[in-house]
Amino acid sequence: MYALVDTHCHLDAPEFGREMPDIRARAARRNVRMCVIPAVASSNFARVRQLAHEQDDAYALGIHPLCTPESDDDDLARLDAELEAGMDDPRLVAVGEIGLDYFVPELDLEKQAHVFHNQLQLARRYALPVIIHVRRSVDQVLRHLRLMVPPGGWHGIAHAFNGSLQQAQACIELGLKLGFGGAVTFERALQLRRLAAELPLDAIVLETDSPDIPPQWLYRTQAQRAAGEPQGRNDPGELPRIAEVVAGLRGITTQELAEATTRNAIEALPRLSSLMRL
Repeated sequence: MYALVDTHCHLDAPEFGREMPDIRARAARRNVRMCVIPAVASSNFARVRQLAHEQDDAYALGIHPLCTPESDDDDLARLDAELEAGMDDPRLVAVGEIGLDYFVPELDLEKQAHVFHNQLQLARRYALPVIIHVRRSVDQVLRHLRLMVPPGGWHGIAHAFNGSLQQAQACIELGLKLGFGGAVTFERALQLRRLAAELPLDAIVLETDSPDIPPQWLYRTQAQRAAGEPQGRNDPGELPRIAEVVAGLRGITTQELAEATTRNAIEALPRLSSLMRL
């Protein structure tokens, strides 16, 4: 029986509430062996760590670009202290979710860059992989990564990747894996589906970004929502069906895809190796 890794899953999100343990148990019954729970701000560092330990999952600590307006250098100092304190915690697997977001126009680009740059420095200092938010910002993220390549190169994941083939290749050359989730299930996502089908198999990892980025079967159009149909809530239990879609695009079995993407997740986040054996 194959095991899947959801490399990006916000199980601490308020959308899950008290249902969260049942949702995680449902995912486990569907062969989701491990979830990586990334923080988004210093205010949820403790919560993602707690969830990872309670559920035998993994976590990452970082400041999301959408949270940079409320963040300051004290938050970066706290992240530094939390990473140092967590170096003996095998469930701390990365610095994340960090990165740049060029989709939201009101965000201060200079402040985003400052926070991102400092978090990359911390990842280097503690020899941890990175989980990177790259929404409409792949080229800018790549420039930051190239400025401070660690000895041995970067490890980590370009989360929810939706760039060009050339950008994908550049990420891979720097040592990153590319995260594919619900967006790839939409038939109209031609470029993304082409990447999922044609990129080297060893470059791909799976994710849900729960509760966000619902797959096609959960998505409701604006008209449907206006008519009273609720938007489907994404959760890690959807990962096997997402895996089936990606496997179908590649012309391989879900078993083959699961084995490869689990192996890739461990390569991207090496601390998962010991956790997957527990």
